[in-house]
Amino acid sequence: MTSGDWARRALAAVIGRVTVTEAEVGARFPLYADPVDGRWQTTGRGSWTGGFWAGLLWLRARYTGDEAHRRAAAQCTARLAPWAEADTATRGLIFWYATALAHDTPGAVSLRAEAARACLDAYDPGAGIVPWGAALGGPRLLARADAVPGLVPLLAGAGPEGPAVAAAHLHRHLDLCLGAQEGAGNGSRPRPAWQFDPGTGWHPCEDPAPGWSRGEAWLLLAVADALLHPEVAGHRPERLSSAAGHLLQTAAPAGRTVPPNEAFRPQGPVDTSAAAIIAVALLKLSRAGAPGAEECADRAVAILSRLAGAHLTGPGPGRPAGMLLDGCYDAAKGLAVRNELIWGDFFLALGLAALDGLVDITRA
Repeated sequence: MTSGDWARRALAAVIGRVTVTEAEVGARFPLYADPVDGRWQTTGRGSWTGGFWAGLLWLRARYTGDEAHRRAAAQCTARLAPWAEADTATRGLIFWYATALAHDTPGAVSLRAEAARACLDAYDPGAGIVPWGAALGGPRLLARADAVPGLVPLLAGAGPEGPAVAAAHLHRHLDLCLGAQEGAGNGSRPRPAWQFDPGTGWHPCEDPAPGWSRGEAWLLLAVADALLHPEVAGHRPERLSSAAGHLLQTAAPAGRTVPPNEAFRPQGPVDTSAAAIIAVALLKLSRAGAPGAEECADRAVAILSRLAGAHLTGPGPGRPAGMLLDGCYDAAKGLAVRNELIWGDFFLALGLAALDGLVDITRA
């Protein structure tokens, strides 16, 4: 795994963008930015993406070593505290990525523990998952691919029962989302969302549809996280290995760097945020000693290089540098289909920081 000046320049640009964003959004949380002028759509409470903004602030603090930047990251993380008791499995995304890079910062550590315990208490043995929940609207008893990343390492640290619940939650999602597609070799795609009925069991949802790029990216990231936690990976290890191999073929096939947002529309909008998630997952797989670890690392570098070279804005008039463009928030609704997305920025920065040795990807 090698990188050069391009990775350091790209990381500097993304970190510089964090400071520009901070000045614009203040105490609010950025969601997605206009590709022309870089202005952010924001939310007051953070929604499911708030942890990525906090994570970017922690990355900036690590990059600069500035105590003021560390305080800003800690203050942003503290503003997410109301989500700890919210009924949503996206607490994995919120609290893992808001605290993983904070390491031993007392406030972040205690908030992570509180959120982990609340997620553990929310586990539904009948459904075999921490439910998607009702906090974001819609049916509560859903299993969705984006309910797994972050929640696996968060639950793994939630006391003696945590690793088993993390494994159960992950494997239920893998069994549902991959299902008959795994190993079929018929071109079918994972189905990323399912609804549970206590009387009749699991039923597939129409939205998000099969072929949604981030569905496979999120699952691959969750599998990589599980493999980095032996206490979780010890549950059904052969199943994890099989899922990793399948997802590598569908989410990260050799020769592809940036996936289309919808697999069945290869000429449609791409999703650079999915590519950045996949790159981080590949880096984690390489460190977990997964089969083809060296190839995983090389492919991660290829993806990050492509994102930095073709989709990251440089200095110039009209818009800030360091914007990762061509992220797709929601293709089905036509919402922000070629924009900068806060989680795209985060995963690009995390991948670049790992290449630079700034962070240990196995702990992030």
